[in-house]
Amino acid sequence: MTTPDPIRRFVEATNAGDTEAFLDTFTEKAFLSDWGRDFHGRDGVARWNQSDNIGVQSNLRIVHVAERDGVYHARVAVTGNGFNGEGDMAFTLDGDRIASLVIS
Repeated sequence: MTTPDPIRRFVEATNAGDTEAFLDTFTEKAFLSDWGRDFHGRDGVARWNQSDNIGVQSNLRIVHVAERDGVYHARVAVTGNGFNGEGDMAFTLDGDRIASLVIS
């Protein structure tokens, strides 16, 4: 399956260290959950981005993506100065933006 554009832009912005482009991949009322740590709205996503993503020089690579019941499930390989390894991300999209991201 081809990676949907909002998810592709999420990865590209992260890898480029482009915070503005990264935040633009999310809706204004986005929800992000990282192993039970919940972040609400773009301000919350920005805090997570600083503590767990671009702020720790993460580099992402999509290993596999599949759509089930309107949710895109991606296996992602992560390297950087934070978490390193593979993990699962479940994206719910709203048009050309990410409405929800659950990391497990």
